Amino acid sequence: MKMKLGFAAALLAGIALAPLGASAQQKVRMGVSIPAATHGWAGGLNWHAQQAEKQLEKQYPNLDIRIATAKDAAGQANDLEDLVSVHNIDALVILPFESAPLTDPVREVKNKGKFVTVVDRGLTDPSIQNVYVAGNNPQMGKVSAQYMKQKLNNKGNIVVLRGIPTVIDNQRVDAFMEEIKGTDIKVLGMQYANWNRDDGFKVMQDFLARFPKIDAVWAQDDDIALGVIEAVKQAGREKELFIIGGAGMKDMIKRVMDRDVLVPADVLYPPGMIADAMQITAKHLIEKTPVQKEYVIEATLVTPENASKYYYPDSPF
Repeated sequence: MKMKLGFAAALLAGIALAPLGASAQQKVRMGVSIPAATHGWAGGLNWHAQQAEKQLEKQYPNLDIRIATAKDAAGQANDLEDLVSVHNIDALVILPFESAPLTDPVREVKNKGKFVTVVDRGLTDPSIQNVYVAGNNPQMGKVSAQYMKQKLNNKGNIVVLRGIPTVIDNQRVDAFMEEIKGTDIKVLGMQYANWNRDDGFKVMQDFLARFPKIDAVWAQDDDIALGVIEAVKQAGREKELFIIGGAGMKDMIKRVMDRDVLVPADVLYPPGMIADAMQITAKHLIEKTPVQKEYVIEATLVTPENASKYYYPDSPF
């Protein structure tokens, strides 16, 4: 069963006001395993995790949260071993660095009787998780494609920059490709850019060198989009195309607000979902509140008409 969520703050507000349950005195340990802040979205993720840690430990004095950050999948797998054997966690909230390499390590955690909440980048075996919290990845791909179809009038040459090999990347790309079926939109090239600005720049440089006519770019992610923008401007080709990213980075939302012709729209995928996941898990463990199997944050299209609603200038992302 899925429960749809609005923007992350809505769920945070509702849970933060909840009273303590009868079992509140039992000591509870939660491990939070996330990628290090290697790019903007991950930086926002880390910030929201830290804010949630402070708020939850204040709300539940018997709760101890341990946040571990990793620069790669192997490091994250090692972190999981430490969280279980050294810190003796009762529950794990994890945003996997990559799906496949973390599936078996998370399975080992689950087999030791721990409650598992998976965030964003799903495992290849979803039966492992107790709870899944994520943005609506298929919808993110579909909404991006729908906007691109309308903007291009169903025809044109595009390039696609993917994230990293994960379940959610597949979901986004599959939905995008399905949506443009039956149109005259041609995908000239598709390549991983690792949700990274520098990689986005390099991949786009290659696309620009290979393809003399590109009408639009689906960057999928705002960090990638920043690199794409830089490459396009260096090549002097900013008048021939437009770029659609995703996540809701404040810089990109501001560009949409200002009607930047290169960035006419964006699609939300807020990093605050990690705080939602921590809140849901803590409330379940301490107050014994029932949980849904999935919590899904909608992928909203941001245009100049509604961008001001999603612009947070003081946000780290």
